[in-house]
Amino acid sequence: MTANTQTQQPKDFGFSADEQALTDVASKFFQNNLPTQKLHSLVAHDSDLANGTAAHWDRALWQQIVDLGWLMIGIPERSGGLGMSAVAVATLLEQAGRAALPGPLLPTLNVGFILDACRNDNADAALSLICEGKTFSYASCDQFGSWEHATSPLTLIDGKLNGVVHFVCDAQKVDYFLVNAKQGDDVTLMIVPADSEGLSIEPNAIIDLTRDQARLRFDQTPIPEQQIVTAPGKATVALQLATPALLVTISADMCGAAEWQLQTTTEYARTRQQFDRTLGFFQAVKHPLVDFMVAIDMARSHLYNAACAIDFEPDNAEQYARMAKAAASDMAAFGSKKSVQLHGGIGFTWECFVHIYLKRQLYSQVFLGDAVHHRAKLAELLLNKN
Repeated sequence: MTANTQTQQPKDFGFSADEQALTDVASKFFQNNLPTQKLHSLVAHDSDLANGTAAHWDRALWQQIVDLGWLMIGIPERSGGLGMSAVAVATLLEQAGRAALPGPLLPTLNVGFILDACRNDNADAALSLICEGKTFSYASCDQFGSWEHATSPLTLIDGKLNGVVHFVCDAQKVDYFLVNAKQGDDVTLMIVPADSEGLSIEPNAIIDLTRDQARLRFDQTPIPEQQIVTAPGKATVALQLATPALLVTISADMCGAAEWQLQTTTEYARTRQQFDRTLGFFQAVKHPLVDFMVAIDMARSHLYNAACAIDFEPDNAEQYARMAKAAASDMAAFGSKKSVQLHGGIGFTWECFVHIYLKRQLYSQVFLGDAVHHRAKLAELLLNKN
């Protein structure tokens, strides 16, 4: 992502031939390499929820993603990346969400946006690691689920990191963590390798089969100066600049997953016979599907408006991004419920694929805040503008 001054948004949200080509390649790649039956056998082969802390993913498939250069698309050219637009990142993650990709693509791209906003040599060196194929996840959340930039439960004193941070996405899959910690009265961001001394990764059991989650416990973990990626007093500013992008990425994932839910449920309604009619004949089935389609279109419009604003209307980016996340969360809640319900009796079974997407959407709805949270934040933002 490259910084831009405030300009008018281009036609079609800046969705050019490059973005279309990326969409086509990603769609074909996931269709060929991660069909839903393969996804089910990968993440849902074990129905024992007592094993819910496991991280299921295909490392060979992930290496193909790295080789395609998809980790680099949002990295600026100064750090060796491709410097593509936030719209390009959104379209890639929409396709990844449609495939329910088990892998650290979203958290790594999110960290790339934060590091880009830091704008210093240490941050650029960390961005170069992403270009080399290293993976990251952002660690900031406290035990109450707060993603506020200044509420980190970690402290950095005399070069030693201590404390426990919660709800870290894909923690068992990544090479590094971007950690938010307090240093005196200041907020500081630092890169911490996953195998660092004094770091314990404690997996959580979560409902989402396509992701893993953990708490990180730091006990006198040494943090050299070269691992600190923000100048004094600049961490909060960098996080605020990156916030719209973080909300856009998860919203894109939700729109992609919802599209799979809609298409799969529609096909089932088109072919399943009941009372000598296909299910789609009945208004109680067709009307919710149309409502779901409209909700997806609205959420996707918000999504690409917000993504485009990151590049062309930065002053409005946060407002649009919070609108996008709220719309996506509401859409995912409605569509997930209907996708299971309209599959009838089989929709509640482990063998039916829809539960994988239901659980992914449940996680995504609350990741970085649910719809209620973002509407409250949006109200604060608009009132402060006035």
